[in-house]
Amino acid sequence: MKSLYIAICLFMLTTVCIAEETAYFDWRGSQLYASRNYTAALGYFDKAISQEPTYIDAWIHKGDTQKAMKDYNGSIESYSAALKLDENKTAAWSGIVDDYVALKNYANASASAAKITQADNKSANWYREGDLLQMQGLYSEAIAKYDGALSLDPKNKNALYKKGIALMATGNIAQAAPLFSQVIEIDPNYKQAYNAQGVALEASGNYIEAQKAYDKALVLDPTNAQILNNKMHVLLALKKQNEAMQIFVKV
Repeated sequence: MKSLYIAICLFMLTTVCIAEETAYFDWRGSQLYASRNYTAALGYFDKAISQEPTYIDAWIHKGDTQKAMKDYNGSIESYSAALKLDENKTAAWSGIVDDYVALKNYANASASAAKITQADNKSANWYREGDLLQMQGLYSEAIAKYDGALSLDPKNKNALYKKGIALMATGNIAQAAPLFSQVIEIDPNYKQAYNAQGVALEASGNYIEAQKAYDKALVLDPTNAQILNNKMHVLLALKKQNEAMQIFVKV
């Protein structure tokens, strides 16, 4: 009986020691990762995983390190291993999204981003889904995601702006224009909103107001080539050739 008790104690002590050593390997790898010594960091994360294959943090940290080394496919495999242990681990899903974006695989990036939103219903997560869909030219689907973001945070200026851009891309200029005004009301220094407002006004044939919008954008960013080019075109529409040519020689 005494020998059995000793054996149990030794087993428990060994288990604790292994757990502590695994945590140390993961900690040491994280320190090396922070100093950008990725190769050495990867070795420690592999040690942690080899000793305890269910150590989720080590899998995620390994994925982070592989991503930093631009081994995107290897990184996806590591994050996927973490997700087999906990399918709602948003850090792993987020890493996978980054990997797929780096690989320009936006369809899989969108699907992975949706998993994050399901697990963590935040405005920022809805917004990221919208951006990934918009990058694929799926504007109607993107609008629905931006609406999801705005339902949680009506003053999410980036979601308002991107929704306006998506609406313009689908030909809904009249619906888009008020959104840019809302963005400007929230943030008067949002130069992209002034520029987009100018485009919307120009598309509606309101060239004078469009010029004013471009001028406001240029106050914030006087050398922005896109805004200058937009202003040049509206000046030509207003028959202000001399002013337009002054811009033309600069851009």
